[in-house]
Amino acid sequence: MPIAEIAVAVLGVGVEQLVQWRFGPMGLMALVLLGIGLRARSSAFASVGAVVLVLLMVQG
Repeated sequence: MPIAEIAVAVLGVGVEQLVQWRFGPMGLMALVLLGIGLRARSSAFASVGAVVLVLLMVQG
């Protein structure tokens, strides 16, 4: 299923670019923390990343 993997990669890059454009470097850092937390199954990292993203969304 290489087409599905390519589509997921393109979608991921698109989301990263959108977050960085809308929320700047802090949004990108929050997205990275959220991703690390989900991959490592670390609720602390995932929670911090999610909270920062929500705070950036509410602020802007």
